[in-house]
Amino acid sequence: MPQKRLSVVVTRRLPEAVETRLSELFNVTLRESDTPMSRAELAEAMAECDVLVPTITDPIDAGLIGQAGERLKLIANYGAGVDHIDVETARRRGILVSNTPGVMTDDTADMVMGLMLAVTRRMQEGLAVMQAGTWEGWAPNAFLGTRLGGKRLGILGMGRIGQAVAKRAQAFGMQIHYHNRRRLRPETEDAFEATYWESLDQMVARMDVISVNCPHTPSTFHLLNARRLKLMKPSAVLVNTSRGEVIDESALTRMLKAGELAGAGLDVYQHGIKGNPELVNMPNVVMLPHMGSATIEGRIEMGEKVLLNVKTFADGHRPPDQVVPSMH
Repeated sequence: MPQKRLSVVVTRRLPEAVETRLSELFNVTLRESDTPMSRAELAEAMAECDVLVPTITDPIDAGLIGQAGERLKLIANYGAGVDHIDVETARRRGILVSNTPGVMTDDTADMVMGLMLAVTRRMQEGLAVMQAGTWEGWAPNAFLGTRLGGKRLGILGMGRIGQAVAKRAQAFGMQIHYHNRRRLRPETEDAFEATYWESLDQMVARMDVISVNCPHTPSTFHLLNARRLKLMKPSAVLVNTSRGEVIDESALTRMLKAGELAGAGLDVYQHGIKGNPELVNMPNVVMLPHMGSATIEGRIEMGEKVLLNVKTFADGHRPPDQVVPSMH
């Protein structure tokens, strides 16, 4: 007897190659429009399917998991971060959760360097002048930024992405410093010629650029709070491509307005898609719409990981990227 195909619901439009392969392997319901599902739509999907494939825009909380049908046995997240899913409640209900780790490491690290350059070399201001048609020609003192070479980079979170940032920053001639829950092995530290700071306060006070590359957990919420941001040098730049909740955005905005920080490059915001409106028109702030992992290659690789997780589960095995509550 042929095995009954799993019923899979995908909550957002994915790259065509991924949708096609899912359709070949499973009984798939694809999303027609590229908008997030409403809570009611999510509840309906979770009541009927075997596998849900959500994204970061779908808050899968205890209430929704409580309404899930008996058939739902796997939430195969399209993305590495799972702080939008109540993993503990899912586990208690016997629902597995998987994610797609390691796929967007290089893409996100590239974006960190892009934001670093954009802020320190005042690209936003140059772009604005060209778009307004007000450029009056080259001048020796116009748009003077600072070079990255020789500057101290403090990496907050030295996991896969943090290390990929360190590797790129090394090539730019930056000095690598880091703060992490655990110190790296000596050979890894040596490879980056990196300096470890057990005290985040001490590191923050000495850096020219801070790059936030840690996940959002209860212990990292507002890790860069008002007090800690005040420790930064007025000439320093802050870059965040991880999670907006790690920084007290209101305090950061106040400091940037007061000239107490040189600039910021942000790809994520504390309140989802609502970055602080006061930041939007600041010439020394570069704001992007969560583009850190947005490459065609990365999105397809994420889809391939989802496919592998669902297919492995369908074959009666543990998904290779299963998330357990203690991991996040």
